[in-house]
Amino acid sequence: MIKFGAYEDKPFIAQLYDYVPFYAQRPDLGFYLDFARSAGGRILEMGCGTGRILIPMAAAGCDVTGLDFSEFMLARCREKLESQPKEVQERIRLVTCGMAEFDLAESFRLVTAPFRSFQHLISVEEQLSCLRCVNNHMTIGGKFVFDLSRAHFQFVQSDAVGKETQDFSNIELPDGRKMRRTHCFVACHLSEQYNDIEFIYYITDANGKEERLVQAFPFRYFFRYEVEHLLARCGFNIIQVFGNFNRSQLTDGSAEMIFVAEKVKE
Repeated sequence: MIKFGAYEDKPFIAQLYDYVPFYAQRPDLGFYLDFARSAGGRILEMGCGTGRILIPMAAAGCDVTGLDFSEFMLARCREKLESQPKEVQERIRLVTCGMAEFDLAESFRLVTAPFRSFQHLISVEEQLSCLRCVNNHMTIGGKFVFDLSRAHFQFVQSDAVGKETQDFSNIELPDGRKMRRTHCFVACHLSEQYNDIEFIYYITDANGKEERLVQAFPFRYFFRYEVEHLLARCGFNIIQVFGNFNRSQLTDGSAEMIFVAEKVKE
């Protein structure tokens, strides 16, 4: 069973998501839009959330199915869609479902998993199940594009555990409240290649009263050739591996691992 740290049943995550600077300013939108425009058919976005990438894809003329585990995130996406033209709304289908097992009765030319969503699949069984589902929903020659964070060894060492580190502060929300956030590595599971992580949101109202909200979740880290082997086992061929959304090559200093894979067999 995949554990998202109650991602699917804590509404505050969806309410605050679009105001987190790291998310709103993430430089991946143009990268995924380029693949969407050249897909030549329907697109599936796994982990579509509040529509940060999905809605611009539809606005660019693409037909997109968005899949997410959280109905709260999808509800926020629907709210945002209300301000879009009718033709944009009609290009989008939203489905409440997890990544590891789904059957959408559709076939896609492009499947994407932006913003490290694949890293929420902790076990190899979950990862293979997801990749087989992706393969089953694609035509031969279709592309699967997704990004992962690089595995940095300072995040898997014991001296990183238990330290609450500030991510940002003094973000004003639409209702006038202020938001800051920290993160903490709660535990490192070296033999299983995942960390227990907390994002801690501090919300302060106009009277100075502070609320503490915690999103706790396990997060898997991967190495390049591990991912390539997983893809090969599930009928994919690696086309490109990038280290940045500007399509630069993967190097020791890259912050991202971005995979472009093509379906070559069932």
